[in-house]
Amino acid sequence: MEKITYTPNGVCSRRMEIEVEDGKITAVKIVGGCAGNTQGVSRLLVGMDVDEAIERLSGIRCGFKPTSCPDQLAKALGEYKAKQ
Repeated sequence: MEKITYTPNGVCSRRMEIEVEDGKITAVKIVGGCAGNTQGVSRLLVGMDVDEAIERLSGIRCGFKPTSCPDQLAKALGEYKAKQ
C-alpha cells in the first residue's frame, strides 16, 4: 500500500491523503473543504481504479474557480502515477 499526501491549490481543502494498493484507491481523507461533499467523494472513490478516478474527476470546477476538490484529487493521483 502507498500513501499519497497532497496539498491542494485553489480550493478550500487544505490536505488530501489517499491510499492506493494494486492500482485501486483504498482510502481517501480530505481535510477542510465542504465536509458533506468531500466525504461523499471520498467514499465513492474507495475501490475505484486510479486511472478511472483521474478520468472522472479531471476538469471539474467549483463555481467560478478553475479547479475543485475533485479536480485536485485527480491532480494528486496524476502526480502519483507519474512517479510510478
